[in-house]
Amino acid sequence: MNQLLSILLMTPQKGGEAGGFGTFIPLILIVVVFYFFMIRPQMKKQKELRKFREELKKGDNIVTTGGIYGKIVEVKETTVIIEVEGHNKLKIDKAAIIKDMADVQNGK
Repeated sequence: MNQLLSILLMTPQKGGEAGGFGTFIPLILIVVVFYFFMIRPQMKKQKELRKFREELKKGDNIVTTGGIYGKIVEVKETTVIIEVEGHNKLKIDKAAIIKDMADVQNGK
């Protein structure tokens, strides 16, 4: 009965020692691994995308998040005007641009 109660309450049995810092080492390792394999690469990718969007210029070929391929005609602070097939122009938000055509052509 005493063992069952100790297990349920997660308290050390008589003569046992408290875990101390050693019980937190696996948790700390999980957080570190999670940071280096999940959070850090995502932050790097977002930084590269932000830099790409800031460096957009007239004449760049781009792809939007909706899958629209176009060529930039005019760049404003938060929007761009692109020309699509048939010489139609669309005004889109810079946040909708995901990559340039060089990435697609090189197979990246």
